[in-house]
Amino acid sequence: MLDWYDAHARLLPWRLGPSPRRRPDPYRVWLSEIMLQQTTVATVIPYFAAFTKRWPDVGALAHARLDDVLHAWQGLGYYARARNLHQCAKTVSAEGAGNFPETTEELEALPGIGPYTAAAIAAIAFDRPATVVDGNVERVIARLFGVTETLPAARERIRSLAAELTPHVRPGDYAQGLMDLGAGVCRPRKPACGSCPLSASCIAFKKGLAEELPRRAAKPVRPTRRGFAYWAVRPDGAVMLRKRPAKGLLGGMMEVPSGVWREGEIAPATADADAPFAADWRPLPGTVGHVFTHFRLEVTVLAARLEGGHGMADGAVWCPPERLGDHALPTVMKKIAAHALAKF
Repeated sequence: MLDWYDAHARLLPWRLGPSPRRRPDPYRVWLSEIMLQQTTVATVIPYFAAFTKRWPDVGALAHARLDDVLHAWQGLGYYARARNLHQCAKTVSAEGAGNFPETTEELEALPGIGPYTAAAIAAIAFDRPATVVDGNVERVIARLFGVTETLPAARERIRSLAAELTPHVRPGDYAQGLMDLGAGVCRPRKPACGSCPLSASCIAFKKGLAEELPRRAAKPVRPTRRGFAYWAVRPDGAVMLRKRPAKGLLGGMMEVPSGVWREGEIAPATADADAPFAADWRPLPGTVGHVFTHFRLEVTVLAARLEGGHGMADGAVWCPPERLGDHALPTVMKKIAAHALAKF
């Protein structure tokens, strides 16, 4: 595996390349691993470049404003990761004098770092023999050992098998080699088994099961939630935005003031109950749809032109439409704003 990685390693901005002697900056390893959670490498690369240019080390990120971090995170999704990223930087800067701990146990104690990320940092940044199992590694190991049980039930066995192979020599390069193998050769569909350095030992390849593994349990149907958003426009054309609560979905982000998102049909009277203040709210044609990990969302946008005398919603600001990009608006709120601008 190490021989293959030495010859075929992907060139990525957070890597130094294969080396038995040099180790990359733990800050860059940590930052990349947080960004890569449920996000593709191609998407992450420009964000990583922008973050490291603006905040070149953990101390700089620790001293950043959370709103600035959330704004820079727009497009990566799962905004809890950005909040935890900022909190982790502050913790490492304050408690570790800017130095990340080296063991998986200490790393897991930091905000936003789970078992996979802790193992990746320990192996890649500190050359610790930690077992790193992401989606690519999971697929390689399942095929190599012919694991036919369905995911997620098979994950514990896959991790145990992966741990048996984790070397004490260059464990970080080994882990990155498995990731690269899964990304480019042992692909989910049409794996290039003829180019795989492990094919001679691969049970799935020998049995003709490579493309079938790993097997996955059927995904549950996403429920649909519905709600209202309120597009308030004052006489000078500025629209109202407000900050969402710090905890919960899209926590700390700016939003077009919105009501509770509920499953099932919602009564028209709910629109008045959820409104940030009393006004002549009128529904705009159509709805705004968005898909989150665990549910689908349908939003009806209600709009009102204000003639003064209206109170401000809590935590609200007025923003000219052309300056909406200055605020940390998640994708669903950008869709709501675009819908309102087109229909009102």
